[in-house]
Amino acid sequence: MDHNLQKTILFLAFILLGLLLKVKLKNKQELAGIKMIILNLALPATIFIALLSIDVELSLLILPFMALALNVVLFALAPAILSFTGLKRGTANFRTAHLLIPSLAPGLSCFPFILEYLGESYLAKAAMADLGNKVFVLLVLYLIAMRWHYKTQEVKGTSNSSKLKNLMLAMVTEPVNLFIAGALILLFAGFRLDTLPFVFSEGLLKLSLLMTPLVLLFIGLSVSVKRNQFLQILSLLLIRAGIVILFALAVCYLGNISIAQDRLLLLAFGLSACSFWPFAHIAAVASQEKELNNLRKTFNQNYAINILAISFPLSVLLILGILATGTQFASLSSLLVLALSLVLSGSAYPIARYFYRKRKYSNSDIEITASKKPAIQIRQIHEN
Repeated sequence: MDHNLQKTILFLAFILLGLLLKVKLKNKQELAGIKMIILNLALPATIFIALLSIDVELSLLILPFMALALNVVLFALAPAILSFTGLKRGTANFRTAHLLIPSLAPGLSCFPFILEYLGESYLAKAAMADLGNKVFVLLVLYLIAMRWHYKTQEVKGTSNSSKLKNLMLAMVTEPVNLFIAGALILLFAGFRLDTLPFVFSEGLLKLSLLMTPLVLLFIGLSVSVKRNQFLQILSLLLIRAGIVILFALAVCYLGNISIAQDRLLLLAFGLSACSFWPFAHIAAVASQEKELNNLRKTFNQNYAINILAISFPLSVLLILGILATGTQFASLSSLLVLALSLVLSGSAYPIARYFYRKRKYSNSDIEITASKKPAIQIRQIHEN
């Protein structure tokens, strides 16, 4: 069996193991402890190592901007997709999905397959592209999450400068942001991971090893998807995938990209699963709201976990299916057919839901009319 396919099965097995452990870990405090280890230790260490392992090449600097453009396009189109799939604007679920849909997690979902099917040179390109995605998910989405938090909580009597001060204070006190700042300072100072003291680099590597298994176990432990919610999330993720392929198609056409492997790289990277990092922002906002003892919530952490749980296997199946077929999906016509197929598949549930509700309401109107008819007849008899 293919090595990366085995790795994918192993990732899914960790999520399944988390589902089985739900019987043992019923206490919310135990689950909160796992989340704290991820957000305060494993995730910061992983980001720190990833930033210090990058070799910046000037010829590849366009790739981060392309990834950032994809993030922006998905963020701009997300409200329309979410409304179409049945999520109501202004709700916690809507804001949660809006934050997660534009994010990408190539490290877990596409890097292993790019290395296996396209080679090390394309893995380096994917890593460079991920720089733009990291800027978006770690910085831009954090600022957006905090802005929505202030708006939802209706913070009054506070000037914009005061809000900005509180936002900056929240940013510098988050372990993830502290590690990012430290890594960037060391990177621009000429340091790399292999030039750091052994105790420091080895300690971070050991913490980073906890990241993948803990995240997958946490997803399994936290997931609680109802049937209708599953279909809704699957629909929006399929439409998201179709839009990503249309974006790749436009880039290939406008940029005159004719090399099959370059097109496949765009596809694999863009089809990455939703990132866990926006969940870190959601958790940070939730902890602040818990201190305020406010029942109004900006985000829904459980809904975020459900999106992550469905996004990962779906993305892996799409990426693996595309790369395993060679250059079958490298032609522009194949990309168009695939994109339209995914969008139509994702649209099936919202359309069926719309007609079901329309029929249900029409039937209820008929029943009401029928119930009123005898009363009308009795009144006509008395009048006669």
